[in-house]
Amino acid sequence: MKAGLPMATSGLKIGLLGGSFDPAHSGHLHISKVALNRFGLDRVWWLVSPGNPLKAHGPAPVEIRLAAARMASDSPRIIVTDIETRLGTRMTADTIAGLRHLYHDVNFVWLMGSDNLCQFHRWDRWREIARSVPIGVLARPGSRNAARHAPAAQMMRRWRLPQAEAATLVTRKAPAWVLINLPMTPESSTAIRKRNGMIRGRKDT
Repeated sequence: MKAGLPMATSGLKIGLLGGSFDPAHSGHLHISKVALNRFGLDRVWWLVSPGNPLKAHGPAPVEIRLAAARMASDSPRIIVTDIETRLGTRMTADTIAGLRHLYHDVNFVWLMGSDNLCQFHRWDRWREIARSVPIGVLARPGSRNAARHAPAAQMMRRWRLPQAEAATLVTRKAPAWVLINLPMTPESSTAIRKRNGMIRGRKDT
């Protein structure tokens, strides 16, 4: 095991929530807790990325974002990590491949908001991601309906599970995905940066 990576024993069910977390906020915490409950997970790992390839401008330094994320998390089951920095990966497909190589017997599920499902077809090697791990999609304000009709959702529709089977997702063989509804919070990193006068021409993803 590479130094600094989180420990995970065989059979654990772990949700992976990637993003810039610039900054982490109550919305991240909310969907993580819902994912723990609805998908029957043991842990959620926040993968604080070195930078988002889909954003034109870089985020705050990763050390600052990690510290803020650790302050934002109030659950011992939510683990804040710099896995992508330690693995030297920037693309989700590479990160997932690296984690599956290191953690052979751990059950991973990739977590994303419905806003990210709307642009999932733009991600590098998104089909490879879908074939590698089950995907849990959590509804976000203003994108729930659009996500259902997004290009990637349409192309993956045969592998979509009903919400009633969400707890089985993490042990399903990929491709498998589910979109779950949940009480929503409108908080976003972009809104926080605007309030704090930190906006630098970025769009939140």
